[in-house]
Amino acid sequence: MKNKKEHPEHIIKHAQSAEHHDEKVVAGDHNKEIEDLKKKLEEKEKEAAANYDKYLRAAADLDNYKKRASKDKSDIIKYGKEDIIRDILPFMDSLDRALEHDTGDIQTFKDGIALIQNQLLCCLKKHGVERIETAGADFDPNFHEALMQVESDQYKDNKIVNEMEKGYLLNGRLIRPSRVCVCKKTKKENNDVCEKNEETEE
Repeated sequence: MKNKKEHPEHIIKHAQSAEHHDEKVVAGDHNKEIEDLKKKLEEKEKEAAANYDKYLRAAADLDNYKKRASKDKSDIIKYGKEDIIRDILPFMDSLDRALEHDTGDIQTFKDGIALIQNQLLCCLKKHGVERIETAGADFDPNFHEALMQVESDQYKDNKIVNEMEKGYLLNGRLIRPSRVCVCKKTKKENNDVCEKNEETEE
């Protein structure tokens, strides 16, 4: 009889012990899971900090690049013509010497100026600048600007009679048109053309 009474107590104790063991296992699993999560969180925090540091460095580099690019652009605008100015300065020296040298001979002075002009044109050509040739050319609105028209028997219609201001190209692109005087047919030539047309019609 006594054994029968102790048996249920033993079962209860065993059950409680099992429950307690299960709780320990569950608690252990939870603790392990929490530790794993903490480790992962720490890793992600380090990764985030490293990425933020990289971002700050990249932003600083970009800001520095923008400042350098802005300064370089400013310097190009400010000093971009330095090469051509250096090449032109010797002609200023030649002009200074020509003005200081007084021979009293106008022709010699003009020849000296013409020589300096040719040297300057060669310098400009080195930098892609060329004169537009108009001698004996037909009027072309792409390169010429007609300031006036004259009637002339010596030139054909639409031919350039005179150049008032020279035009220039920079690497093939027009930077200033030649300002010219253009020939138009005289009344006599127009009458001759009309008479020829009438004769052919008859």
